[in-house]
Amino acid sequence: MIRREAELFFNALRFFTRMPVPRWVGHSTDLLNHSARYFALVGWLVGLIGAAVFLVTGLALPLTLAIVLSMAATIRFTGAFHEDGFGDVCDGFGGGWDRIRILAIMKDSRIGAYGAIGLVLMLMAKFLALLEMGEELVPTALLVAHPLSRFASTSLIYALDYAREDQPDEIARAKPLAHRLSRGELTCAAVFGCAPLLLLTGLEAIGVVVLVFVVTWWAARYLRRRIGGYTGDCLGATQQLAELAIYLALNFSWLLSETEDPSNSI
Repeated sequence: MIRREAELFFNALRFFTRMPVPRWVGHSTDLLNHSARYFALVGWLVGLIGAAVFLVTGLALPLTLAIVLSMAATIRFTGAFHEDGFGDVCDGFGGGWDRIRILAIMKDSRIGAYGAIGLVLMLMAKFLALLEMGEELVPTALLVAHPLSRFASTSLIYALDYAREDQPDEIARAKPLAHRLSRGELTCAAVFGCAPLLLLTGLEAIGVVVLVFVVTWWAARYLRRRIGGYTGDCLGATQQLAELAIYLALNFSWLLSETEDPSNSI
């Protein structure tokens, strides 16, 4: 039992990062299917790496550079997995006029104007959102955002059908993840994704949960209407949108807290 759970976690780690895993870890479609319960736990590692790089580089570098290097570290650790999905979704939904065309564009590995512009804007928005928080708040934001945003994208596997189900296996690149999570697996993912909310105050946690729910609900509704479900790229795009939503929610809640703090009044 413990060995199987360890294999599931390491399969999730191998799929979503460039971190090496032990040689005894097996690889199969079944293991990868059920590893979804640990996607948010992988986010813990991503968040820890981002926070650690930020804290270390912040000792000698300006805040702006520390944030950039932190973002670069998480992108390097994950192989830009989710950013690539976001770019493909921008291209697909920006240039496609129907389901077949959208799926075909997202399958193309080349990046187009919509994808390039979307990625630049997404990275810029995340950078500015982190910058506006202030130096002492960035590590907490990273530790919360990476697990919770990955749970948000994982929930789409539970809620939606796989959009490429009717396409050949060689076209459906994300086919190994194309299944519905059980309630137990979704609960496990929720625990790992939501646990970092304990680092926040009540007001901050409520703001984050509400905005992430709205973004995830909108993404599910939009994807169901446009292509009938999700793809691997759609999961990556949802993670990116949810991550940004968390940073924005924390900016708003922290700003509200400062405004209501009597010590800040004249």
